[in-house]
Amino acid sequence: MARTAQINSRTEAELKEEVEGILKTLGLSTSEAINIFFRQVKLRRGLPFPVEIPNEETLKVFQDSEEGKGLVECKDADDMFKRLGV
Repeated sequence: MARTAQINSRTEAELKEEVEGILKTLGLSTSEAINIFFRQVKLRRGLPFPVEIPNEETLKVFQDSEEGKGLVECKDADDMFKRLGV
């Protein structure tokens, strides 16, 4: 087995709790997720996702959706695709 090193970091308690719940649903521990992230950084020689500042339009959409504005509820996937015209 490869030697391991310990990582100590701080994050917001609420963020940690929410993310750990998502990871548990995916069948991953926090350590496994961190190892996946590190391996992707190594493989890509950078972050494995774009890091961008959203424009005003995108920020407005985020805010509206968090407030429940402009959302369309569908009863199932078929209804969603019908509404999308797909």
